[in-house]
Amino acid sequence: MGQSSRGGTAEDLFLDGDAAALVDREGLIVGWTQAAVELSGHSAQETLGRPARSLLADPDAWERLVASASAPSWQGNIALRHRTGQVIDTAVRVLPLESAGVSCLVLAEPDAVSKTRERDRALVDGLFSQDRIGLVLLDTDLTVIRDNFRARGVVAPAEGARLDDILVPSDAHLLDGRLRQVLETGEPMVNVEQGARLRSAPERERFVVVTAFRLREPGGRPLGVAVGFTDVTTENRARRRLALLHSAAGIGTSLDLIRTAEELADVLVPNLAHMASVDLVEVVLSGDEPRVIPPGEAPEAVLYRAAGARKGGRWPRETYPPGSSVKVDPDTPQGRILYQGGAILTPRLSEFKAQVGSAGELARMFIPDEAHSSLAVPLFARGRLLGLVVMWRTSQEATFNEDDTSLAEEIISRAALGVDNARRYTREHNTAVTLQRSLLPRPVVETVAAETAGTYLPAVGRAGVGGDWFDVIPLSSSRVALAIGGVVGHGLKATATMARMRTAVRALSDLDLTPEDLLLHLDDLVVQLAGEGPPADGTAGENALGSSCLYAVYDPVARRCVLANAKCPTPVVVGPRGGTATFLDVPTSPALGTETLPFEPVEIEMEPGSVLACYTDGLVERRDGRQLEMERVRQELERRCDPDRPLAEIGREVLTALAPDPPAEDVVLLLARLGAVDDTDTAAWELPADPAVVSQARELASVQLTAWGLEELSFTTELVVSELVTNAIRYADGPVTLRVTRERVLICEVSDHSSTQPRPRRARSTDEGGRGLFMVAQLTQRWGSRYTASGKTIWTEQPLDTTLTTA
Repeated sequence: MGQSSRGGTAEDLFLDGDAAALVDREGLIVGWTQAAVELSGHSAQETLGRPARSLLADPDAWERLVASASAPSWQGNIALRHRTGQVIDTAVRVLPLESAGVSCLVLAEPDAVSKTRERDRALVDGLFSQDRIGLVLLDTDLTVIRDNFRARGVVAPAEGARLDDILVPSDAHLLDGRLRQVLETGEPMVNVEQGARLRSAPERERFVVVTAFRLREPGGRPLGVAVGFTDVTTENRARRRLALLHSAAGIGTSLDLIRTAEELADVLVPNLAHMASVDLVEVVLSGDEPRVIPPGEAPEAVLYRAAGARKGGRWPRETYPPGSSVKVDPDTPQGRILYQGGAILTPRLSEFKAQVGSAGELARMFIPDEAHSSLAVPLFARGRLLGLVVMWRTSQEATFNEDDTSLAEEIISRAALGVDNARRYTREHNTAVTLQRSLLPRPVVETVAAETAGTYLPAVGRAGVGGDWFDVIPLSSSRVALAIGGVVGHGLKATATMARMRTAVRALSDLDLTPEDLLLHLDDLVVQLAGEGPPADGTAGENALGSSCLYAVYDPVARRCVLANAKCPTPVVVGPRGGTATFLDVPTSPALGTETLPFEPVEIEMEPGSVLACYTDGLVERRDGRQLEMERVRQELERRCDPDRPLAEIGREVLTALAPDPPAEDVVLLLARLGAVDDTDTAAWELPADPAVVSQARELASVQLTAWGLEELSFTTELVVSELVTNAIRYADGPVTLRVTRERVLICEVSDHSSTQPRPRRARSTDEGGRGLFMVAQLTQRWGSRYTASGKTIWTEQPLDTTLTTA
């Protein structure tokens, strides 16, 4: 190895690996490095003391090198002859030396390597001079050693600056951790997006995409980290804006006011704010339309906090929680926010807190203790004030700006339509529920035949209230009719159709039709409704087709129940004294108006004290289309039907256990605890069709009234019995049956085998007959006739209070 004139090896003087030679003033080589050996193929022993020109392909070129040595430095290309005779193009640098005995230092490397190095240097210089991609070189302490901030028009950090000297603490801490991981593991970080707010402008939102890799020396020791970053603030804001607007598009689909407010708060937090509240004008909650506020007018408003959201925690105690209300005076700052008509941006709440301090408790509505920045946006729809949305940021570094205001206004304006739709739905829903409930009978009805309790749950959801209904109809001879059903559809149209159906059932039941005949007439009505000419909206009759109805008639004297069913779920009967619950074997016919099939009745003997349970399909249907197992219905009824408990209480518990929450369809449950007329309170006789037995009929009735202690009614009853029996014998073929029953009224019934219905007529003064039924009508409280399986029955009712009869 050649020695330099300063006593050290030549390699000690150069760190870049170039081939080096020291040449004295005579042009002889006096120093030769290992890199020179590798480049030329000549060892140090072969070259030391040898003329340098002898190693060149063109020896005359040496004079040019010597001549250039007088300049400060020279570089160029020269052909070197390898020991093998091969000519090598090399890049040469000549550095004059002042050392005694040494003329110059010659550095050489293959021309291709030189060009690569020059390109690398040009690349680095070009990267640090461009302004599109940010570049920072950090040492192992993550201290800045080189950057291109000036090229990017940014104030360059001071020499030796660290990340937290450039970025706000939260962003600096996050980036510091990521870069240390790159430095320690050697795993590069590629295209990672993160916040990069500058300390010089912490309120200005800034995002960058960072790529970083570790720098190492040839021996492998880490030298630092190279970081490249691209500002994507605009792209991030646009992407976030689109994402937020997409999320906001789903606000209000439930058509529930509170749920809509909660959806809006959930969209705003944490995407746009750390906390947010949605306050609605109180009249909006009931579905009423807020009045349009004329310009310059600012009335006192009552705000209801419908929703509140807070990032990573519960709602702060010092601030009004969801579910509370507060009056807002228009003269307060909060009131001015409501009626100004635009967003109020407060980047720094410290000054605003001083202003609202005089507002007392109202400050709790609008300013949480931890808030540092706020943004308030009124909720307007169709020119009407619906409420107010207030957002807060709790970090001093992340204050609201104009871009946030624009985005918030767009989101909230869209959400306002959802709130207004929910308000309008609430109004229609409340109207339909009120109408529906007003059309239903009293929840609890007590008659001789049965004690009943009906429970109605309206549907909750976008579809609105359905058309389920029930009715309890007292019939003649102490009997009772139980009816339950539903129409297709929801909303006011379904409610109106339900009213027509229930009215029709009431009217048909007054004719004392059998259950199967009543359903047949009701089926005809449904077909007629469906065929009516459509109104402007083209929906007439659509709710009637497919209606369901279960109609049952219970006779407490015979203790038998006759039922006919069109599409309703199978009823359940629970035995007396908390007995076993069983499904009644009632044939289920198709829905009304869908098929022209006869409705098959079934007659079942009932034990007094039994509970008959009828219900609509809303009890067993679920939102996902599945059905509750019917066995669950039977089990719940069997478990809860205690004879000592009120039916209304039992019904509420059964619905709580079985009905969906919230119900997607109307749910109706009708419970009837069946009674009976004691055998001692009724008497019946079969009489031959002979006019001579009329006097016997009067005598039998009179004796029975005396046994019951109702002698005061004997005279009137004898006249009624005489007329009814006489009529039956005159027009009927076969024996007649007389039955009297003592209940809340005195009931007289005469049955025969004729199907001809009696009707009163006006008799002329010369007529000898025709006054019988007219007289019966005058002597009784109520009278009528009904068909039976073998003919007809004429019945009358007289009050047991004789003063009423005399009057």
